[in-house]
Amino acid sequence: MTSDTTSGPTGAASDADREERARVADVAARLDEEILGGPRRYTLDELVEGTGLSHEFIQSYWRWLGLPVTHPTDPWFTDADMEALREIGDLVEDARLDERAQMTLIRALGHTTDRLALWQVEAFVELVSRRDGLDDPHARQAVLHQIPHLADRLSHQLEHAWRRQLAALTGRLAIEFGGEQGETVSADQLPLRRAVGFADIVSFTKRTAGLGSQELAEFVQRFESRARDVIVEAGGRVVKTIGDAVLFVADDVTTGAEVALGLAAPHATEEEIPVRVGFVWGRVLSRFGDVFGPDVNLASRITELAEPATVLVDPPTAALLASSSRYALTAQPPRELQGIGTITPVRLQRAYTGS
Repeated sequence: MTSDTTSGPTGAASDADREERARVADVAARLDEEILGGPRRYTLDELVEGTGLSHEFIQSYWRWLGLPVTHPTDPWFTDADMEALREIGDLVEDARLDERAQMTLIRALGHTTDRLALWQVEAFVELVSRRDGLDDPHARQAVLHQIPHLADRLSHQLEHAWRRQLAALTGRLAIEFGGEQGETVSADQLPLRRAVGFADIVSFTKRTAGLGSQELAEFVQRFESRARDVIVEAGGRVVKTIGDAVLFVADDVTTGAEVALGLAAPHATEEEIPVRVGFVWGRVLSRFGDVFGPDVNLASRITELAEPATVLVDPPTAALLASSSRYALTAQPPRELQGIGTITPVRLQRAYTGS
């Protein structure tokens, strides 16, 4: 009975399923080896022996990267993994990194590269789907076989971009804090003075209701691309995007105003995506690639009060901008903000020049 059953259609289907699973596993293993630059050949114990690092540190390293060691007795690690861990061990010793600093640095790598890898693969999926007329699953299958051939060039671009960003950051810090007479910050103050603001798509849910995946992706990409271009060209920096909003900072209040007005202005060459903008000049704490503090919350709440295509600021920020002939400032009716109190928002506009 048993042999008759396994030799019938069910048995044939099971054989076909096993062959398909084996084929998929072979493809996955080949892609894995091509991207990682070699086979997985070392177990956790062998990695400990080859690096001189402890089991605890190595397991923490991978967990902080977002790639936990789930099968410590399997040959899961490559030659490149061995070298990377030796380098991080040297960095920990040379820079005298305590566990908190180790965790912060390695988690930053894991979080950033996880998002970057996903973003880049999705960009290729979108390209193949649009260019070749493939649905999403077939576009992903096509991209899988392209990625290994692109990995080296993408990694070189990553290092180049990172070095340029690091140079830009250290340059800003040198200008801001490099003088002998730096600003004294009291213990109850946040350390960085920044313009911080939000640009929020008006009626996002209503505008995107009924859109398919491709249309929604294009809508969000159009908003984010334009917002990033406006912010960077005006001299600000994008902190992050949050669904239908973008958080930005600038190093002085005037740059913050130019960023905000640029974001709120209609775009002449594209389908309009109306946004409302709020920003304040205040103090923030910068950690984990983000900014924190009461002024960040205030900027967010002021943005919620703004009308489409308008910019609102708080009274202290308005007072700083009032000396410039470039801007017109109009006080709005007082509003009560939960957790903040009564505030009189001020509308920021470009001054009328008569031309």
